[in-house]
Amino acid sequence: MTMSDDFELDTEDLTRRMDGAMANLRTEFASLRTGRASASMLEPVMVDAYGSPTPINQVGTVNVPESRMVTINVWDKGLVGKVEKAIRESGLGINPQLNGTIIMLPIPELNEERRRDLTKVAGQYAEHCRVAIRNLRRDGMDQIKKAKADGLSEDDQKFWESEVQAMTDSYIKKIDAALETKQEEIMQV
Repeated sequence: MTMSDDFELDTEDLTRRMDGAMANLRTEFASLRTGRASASMLEPVMVDAYGSPTPINQVGTVNVPESRMVTINVWDKGLVGKVEKAIRESGLGINPQLNGTIIMLPIPELNEERRRDLTKVAGQYAEHCRVAIRNLRRDGMDQIKKAKADGLSEDDQKFWESEVQAMTDSYIKKIDAALETKQEEIMQV
């Protein structure tokens, strides 16, 4: 019995990793504001706290007191400046206002230009996700090539390659659909 008879690509692992890339994309999309305040818009923003990148919700309490305001009550006074800096540099287009250890984020109305900018950012997020999916595809193909070198038959090789390609195509379609939905949401006034 050769290795080829019992080779089976771990499609569950590939699916899990591709699902992870999609979940990351959904988190990034949630951060793109559509003119309403939400705590999730701060999820991708990392603060350099104690020497490592840390999510804002781990250095302070994030609240949404009204539809156009997010507040962050920073627990450690020494991190207030770093949280403010992280928000300014995040590309969210929000101008933080300090009030002691509380950072207030007034959410401005989205103008046409800002909406277009946000659709571009959404496109970049989607492209990063496509790249991640293609890298996972390459990982799968590399495993198949390795199995081929270990005696996998050409028919089996073609079968597994078409499986990996079909998975990749289906995830790319999901990304494109999610992007289209998000861009429509952003452009709605």
